[in-house]
Amino acid sequence: MSASSIRVFSHIGICVSDVERSKRFYCDGLGFRQVIAFKVGNEVGPTMEVDGEIVLNSVFIRRDGVSIELLGFESPPHQGDGKRRPMNQLGLTHLSLLVGNVDEVAARAVEFGGTIVESTRSMSPAGDFIFCLDPDGIRVELMRLASGPVPTGD
Repeated sequence: MSASSIRVFSHIGICVSDVERSKRFYCDGLGFRQVIAFKVGNEVGPTMEVDGEIVLNSVFIRRDGVSIELLGFESPPHQGDGKRRPMNQLGLTHLSLLVGNVDEVAARAVEFGGTIVESTRSMSPAGDFIFCLDPDGIRVELMRLASGPVPTGD
């Protein structure tokens, strides 16, 4: 397969313990908007690598060209304890948002169920940075860069 066989980046999936709570955090708190929501069942078992009777609520949210799928399992229940993962643990480490004012966005994140990790605050000539956690412990970096947006190469 060549890279040209890939048509477009689709989305990032996040398993959540409460779809409505997470939707409030990301949409009302961080400015994403819901695109579509649906419920699926056992037909997704092989793809999801989940055994047993499946009842899954899928909510797609979008902002700035990025889509996130919030996956809320009614059955079987979600796994994990919701504690934030070490940054050096293999796998997805965080989502990141460029913001105009770190403190304002951090306060809004808290208002909608997030938690600020005060020990991660970093202010330097490069900018202002802090991590918050979504309601299930996923890191969301809030950063205001002195130099503006990070070039993506696109």
